[in-house]
Amino acid sequence: MNLWRKISSLLRKRGSESSESQLEACQELIGYRFRDRDLLHLSLTHRSIARAADISQPSNERLEFLGDSVLGVIIAEELFRHHPRATEGDLTKQKAMLVNETTLAQVAIEVGLNQFIFMSPEEDRSGGRERPSIVSDAFEAVIGAVYLDGGLDAARNLVLGFIYSRKALILNDLAQQNYKGDLLELVQGRGEGMPRYEVLSETGPDHDKTFEVAVSINGSSLGTGSGSSKKEAEQKAAREALSNLAQQSE
Repeated sequence: MNLWRKISSLLRKRGSESSESQLEACQELIGYRFRDRDLLHLSLTHRSIARAADISQPSNERLEFLGDSVLGVIIAEELFRHHPRATEGDLTKQKAMLVNETTLAQVAIEVGLNQFIFMSPEEDRSGGRERPSIVSDAFEAVIGAVYLDGGLDAARNLVLGFIYSRKALILNDLAQQNYKGDLLELVQGRGEGMPRYEVLSETGPDHDKTFEVAVSINGSSLGTGSGSSKKEAEQKAAREALSNLAQQSE
């Protein structure tokens, strides 16, 4: 367990830690020290606190709005510079995978940033600290806060260190790839109808099943795939179908 996971574990003990110590540890985690620490505090403040206290305390929603745009600009620029031969469509798909809710939440939870979010006890008990929408919004709000406090270069360092450095893993994550969507787009563009997915087999006990799925178009089988869920198996079948269609067109 690395240093910041240890800090995150300690921060779960809310009653014994002050907000100042949380902010101090959070700055160490993200590798940036704020001139205006109130910006960091605001970026980590979920609206449930104000709602629970019935007050008009501001939340991180406005900073999340800003951070979303800053994140998009930074990722778009990096992809543009590093992939000079990629088409607009390819760049758009890669960017979408790098900045979406799933990616941001996974990264934030992995490094422990979610443990620093200020939220109501009720929200915390209901699993808010693991909820992707809350965690990803807070991550974007932190990016927005860093941008306001230190400028674009500071925000870029944060985004490159936490997100773009994981680009290969994120882009190769099967759960994030939408092979089914790509296959549908391709065959509809050719006027070939809708892909049909069929479960060929289910093996193993209920808690550890393996599904095998085939995908066909107009009765012609184009690919098969297996996985621990139907969704995973369908994605793998669609990926194989796309590969086979690409070979046919060569």
